[in-house]
Amino acid sequence: MMKSTKTKPVVLIPADVKHQGEHPFHMVGQKYILAVAEAAEATPLLVPAISEHTDFNALLEFADGIFLTGAVSNVHPSHFDQEVHNPELPLDPERDAITLNLIRAAIVAGVPLFGICRGFQEINVAFGGSLHQAVHEVVGMADHREPKDLPIAEQYAPAHSVRLVAGGRLANITGREEIMVNSLHGQGVDQLGNGLVAEAYAPDGLIEAIRVENAPTFALAVQWHPEWQVMQNPVYLSIFKAFGDACRARAAGQLKARGRAAPD
Repeated sequence: MMKSTKTKPVVLIPADVKHQGEHPFHMVGQKYILAVAEAAEATPLLVPAISEHTDFNALLEFADGIFLTGAVSNVHPSHFDQEVHNPELPLDPERDAITLNLIRAAIVAGVPLFGICRGFQEINVAFGGSLHQAVHEVVGMADHREPKDLPIAEQYAPAHSVRLVAGGRLANITGREEIMVNSLHGQGVDQLGNGLVAEAYAPDGLIEAIRVENAPTFALAVQWHPEWQVMQNPVYLSIFKAFGDACRARAAGQLKARGRAAPD
């Protein structure tokens, strides 16, 4: 009988495309990779952002989970029928092309999905939602950007509270009604995507967490950065553990299915 050689669930992490001189590189920040490895207790596998050469069905067959990271770049506003508000801000159309397709396919395939910051925004856009391209310019909204002149530890320090929706998935995972989070984003959810449910709100009313309502497994995203020093933050760690548990359940189900189908 065929046996799996995987000892941990495999989590796919789509890469950003960044240029070193004239050469494009596909990159993922180490803090995200380590969060998957240590907090979710899974094997991270980086996926290059080359959608035209990507077999999405093969990826989803192999994947036990998908993790969408934060990034310096923004989702291109053409995906939610807007013009670019600030041409000085970086974009990454190559990443858009792979993540927006992968998100929708993952939900259909029942693959656990976890998004952070840009990943949170990608999920909203993938389901037909829109973004504020500059939250700090919206009347009544706070400035959610990090103070870039401060050391990195202070940029990622707790910045504001977040109210969790009572009875929601995130409230159940963390066991909290309110938590403190960091804040390092200029964009944010404007119109919520179809089939998405808000799971948390900032004091100014900005949506800070969402889930895919009818997803058959873990499908959650947050606007803040729980990967930052995740092993020292029980609330952040609980979210990654819940994601990891869903990935392990997916892996176990896949192994069982393959075992039944495989010849002796």
